[in-house]
Amino acid sequence: MAIEFERKHQGRHYQVRSAGRTRRLYTDGVFHSQYNPRHPVTGSVWDLLFLPSQFYAPADIQRVLVLGVGGGAVIHMLNRFVQPDQVVGVELSPLHIQLAQRYFDLNYPNLELVQANAVDWLIEYQGEPFDLIIDDLYFEAQGEPQRAIAADASWFDVLMEHLSEEGALVMNFVNYREWRNSAYFSAEFVREGFQSVYQFATPTCHNAVVGFLRKPTETRMLRQALVQTPGLNPERAGCRLRYAVKKIA
Repeated sequence: MAIEFERKHQGRHYQVRSAGRTRRLYTDGVFHSQYNPRHPVTGSVWDLLFLPSQFYAPADIQRVLVLGVGGGAVIHMLNRFVQPDQVVGVELSPLHIQLAQRYFDLNYPNLELVQANAVDWLIEYQGEPFDLIIDDLYFEAQGEPQRAIAADASWFDVLMEHLSEEGALVMNFVNYREWRNSAYFSAEFVREGFQSVYQFATPTCHNAVVGFLRKPTETRMLRQALVQTPGLNPERAGCRLRYAVKKIA
């Protein structure tokens, strides 16, 4: 891979690498994002962050909040396949925002990029609720990704406060142990707040991505939506989408 950008800034090492038209963002050696304008489906964890949106009709998802933007892979997928009225992306690193705009084409008229601590921003937020909230908050420690905030009862409470009546919350966990230790399994109000819960996996990584939906759904609804969408049908040759889904509740 060629190095398109490299800088050490405030003790961190940033790189943008390219192979053909594919670009990848790395911070301290941790792979943060991937983008290819010809292939919005990445074949990795960012597809899983997007998948819960497919339980909904596009008209049902008008306002989206993405906590942790990186290079914006999931935002590209949302604008390609859902086309919400508004996407708000909150990112701690101003350099990540600059790189996302310059190297990853993250420039949409419906997109507002906010440079802030996402936890503080959401706690202080007083605006309209969101139909979809994606929590992808990570930092790097010794070359490994770590969640920036524990998925405890307090954090679920904040997230749920700003979710619409039938909205969806998506959370990215480093592994299944971290997911099993989350407040979903220990706090009754979290379990009672969602009518459908799905666990997503892909063979390209060890992450557990979980979709919490405030409406009743079935797995077949997701499969039907994907089959009917060009570029997302796993049954078609050339589709890069690789996922497994398990209904938890």
